[in-house]
Amino acid sequence: MTPKFIFVTGGVVSSLGKGLAAASIGSLLEARGFRVTLLKMDPYINVDAGTMSPYQHGEVYVTDDGGETDLDLGHYERFTSAQTTRDNNITAGKVYGTVIEKERRGDYLGRTVQVIPHITDQIKASIRKIASGLDVVIVEIGGTVGDIEGLPFLEAVRQFKKDVGKDNVIYVHLTLVPFIQAAGELKTKATQHSVKELRAIGIQPDVLLCRTDKEHLLTPAIKSKIALFCDVEEEAVIAARDVDTIYEVPLAFHEQGLDESVCRLLGLPQRRADLSRWEEIVHRIKAPRGRVRIGIVGKYIEVKDSYKSLYEALAHGGIAHEVAVDVVWVDAERLEREGLAGHVEGLDGILVPGGFGDRGIEGKIQAIRYARERKVPYFGICLGMQCAVIEYARHVCGLEGANSTEFDPKPAHNVVDLLPEQRNITDKGGTMRLGLYPVVLAEGSAASRAYGQGAIRERHRHRYEVNNDYLKALEAGGLRISGIWSEKQLVEIVELPGHPWFVAGQFHPEFRSKPWAPHPLFAAFIRAAMDHQAAA
Repeated sequence: MTPKFIFVTGGVVSSLGKGLAAASIGSLLEARGFRVTLLKMDPYINVDAGTMSPYQHGEVYVTDDGGETDLDLGHYERFTSAQTTRDNNITAGKVYGTVIEKERRGDYLGRTVQVIPHITDQIKASIRKIASGLDVVIVEIGGTVGDIEGLPFLEAVRQFKKDVGKDNVIYVHLTLVPFIQAAGELKTKATQHSVKELRAIGIQPDVLLCRTDKEHLLTPAIKSKIALFCDVEEEAVIAARDVDTIYEVPLAFHEQGLDESVCRLLGLPQRRADLSRWEEIVHRIKAPRGRVRIGIVGKYIEVKDSYKSLYEALAHGGIAHEVAVDVVWVDAERLEREGLAGHVEGLDGILVPGGFGDRGIEGKIQAIRYARERKVPYFGICLGMQCAVIEYARHVCGLEGANSTEFDPKPAHNVVDLLPEQRNITDKGGTMRLGLYPVVLAEGSAASRAYGQGAIRERHRHRYEVNNDYLKALEAGGLRISGIWSEKQLVEIVELPGHPWFVAGQFHPEFRSKPWAPHPLFAAFIRAAMDHQAAA
């Protein structure tokens, strides 16, 4: 079957939820038996998300092949079976860089290189590259209609319909329908202007997703008005309402017939959608049998999207045991200034996530010591593992002044250090240990019990490693090295044998967790938190 293409755009304001909408459409099509993948187009000039601040961009999502991508790829993988790669996220920087490289090589044979056709052709080639063997490709265009940097992408997707045939493409536009408190009603003018802007570019939307927190006011009469002024079918005007959990979005769209409309517009067979998996997930989230409190000790807590996959993976661990996970955000810098009192008491588990730089490090180390000494379940991820090693080296092994050379260039004991091959690297982008690496687990360890196997593969994103020169001292002090990358004998997992649950890994397990397949370490961590709560 010739692949079908769905282009998702947004208007009026950003942060309406295009990524979740695209992922939800993908999940509905998968529920009907179609093979789906998704692509995110970001108009910024950065080549990828790897060098961008979490405060500006949220988390950097890492793919198996080491791509540092937009966080929406996390939504795509959590909502569908799609296995994304670096090719599932393109940016203006990547597109322009490729075109300029071709020009330098002489590929254009002396022709003037222009946005049209050269940039738009490269964008279209990126779409075709991921379409092989699939039924539907869903393409999300970042930003909002009218953004100057997004124009080449919108022009490319306008052309794409002519290239592959009008029966193989639809455009889905997500737009805001604001509630005006003084008038006590929803206003459609913002949506009308957003669609007008899109049509001026040459794109007529086929489906409108109307973002509103007042769905009951989005009456048939208002939908009819929107359909009339925006020239779409009435049944293709869909309310994108607020829901209790993001995993309810596919069900909310299905109730309004979105997947049926999409299939009809694309000429896809009208198969029955099996949404039992989503119904069970939502039921477990909405009707939990208990609750646990997990403290995330981080330094980007003002921007929750900085830990998006982490937050979702904790929720998945709760789904596995039918408990709600209440996340308590703990500011590591406040711990440094104020101490632990009033910040970590009453927690059923403590998690220290990844990060970069020395800000808040001593606060994280304090929290880890508290978890170790008070027997509170602890889960360390990436930097959270390195901090656990530093804490143990200082306070158990007697290595005073132990630290990472990331935080102190000349510590008394560099228990965490750069690998030799990293020391002469000056470029920041794409130079860390990135992507999927194999890990061999120690027999009988907490990690091997959680995974149920002795060899695993996990995604990495880091530059510093535990220094092997200190392994004997750490192991003599009681720290167990329960996972290694055998090729270079690098530490991947550490544990404390006498602790109820103290496990820390150098990788990012949150990137491989799904609501219907919670990551084994997150499921085990939540189970330990439940046991700790029961014993309190």
